[in-house]
Amino acid sequence: MAKLIPRIGSRRNGRISSRKNGRRIPKGVIHVQASFSDTIVTFTDVRGRVVSWSSADTCGFKGTRRGTPFAAQIAAGNDIRTVVDQGMQRAEVMIKGHGFDKNAALRAICRSGILLSFVRDTSRMPHNGCRPPKKRRVLK
Repeated sequence: MAKLIPRIGSRRNGRISSRKNGRRIPKGVIHVQASFSDTIVTFTDVRGRVVSWSSADTCGFKGTRRGTPFAAQIAAGNDIRTVVDQGMQRAEVMIKGHGFDKNAALRAICRSGILLSFVRDTSRMPHNGCRPPKKRRVLK
């Protein structure tokens, strides 16, 4: 049987370097998705590749406590620490959703020391809304 020639730089040879620790990201985008039940904070680089993410659920909040502003603040704070260690200094913030935790997460991001270039609300807005129910008819 023919002898196999190992490919240079393949994953079978072992990890060459850990990619997550080696990446330096000076500028990024922060996505905050706030719903009534949970808040998800995602940090991406400018191209849209996810660097780090956190939610109120991963921070240990269960049940109805996930939807509180305090849980959103903790989730944003935990995620910011990991990103600042990777060198993020400037960021753009995209906020989506209609939960109460939007403001709390934004306050935690502002307190972190990251310079915010702009804050954009990308929540979906109905232009005409749902069709109303038909008019009620009462028999006399």
